[in-house]
Amino acid sequence: MNIFEIVDKTKRKIRLTKEQWKHIVHEHPTINNVEEIKLTLIEPLKIRPSKHNPEQVSWYYRFNKEKKRYMLVAVRYLNGDGFIITTYYMRNIKWKKKCLFTTMLKETF
Repeated sequence: MNIFEIVDKTKRKIRLTKEQWKHIVHEHPTINNVEEIKLTLIEPLKIRPSKHNPEQVSWYYRFNKEKKRYMLVAVRYLNGDGFIITTYYMRNIKWKKKCLFTTMLKETF
């Protein structure tokens, strides 16, 4: 069962399942806002392919001003179907890597 399904900045469908949500809140207890995850997918600061699986996994970033951290949402794509693997906060983004999408606006949640 899905918590939500949305269309991201690149016009691809992405879903968050109940199983993955349980994993996220268990492994990363600072993540507790589904709306912030949605916003990260719809209006990311940056999207880039993962280092380890660039053909199937993309990392979406958005800055959270209140927490002074970047939210990272990892999405795997299989047969055109996108689903969230995990989500967590990080202090910095390594900006020199190849990006699929970048905006200079640091919109905050």
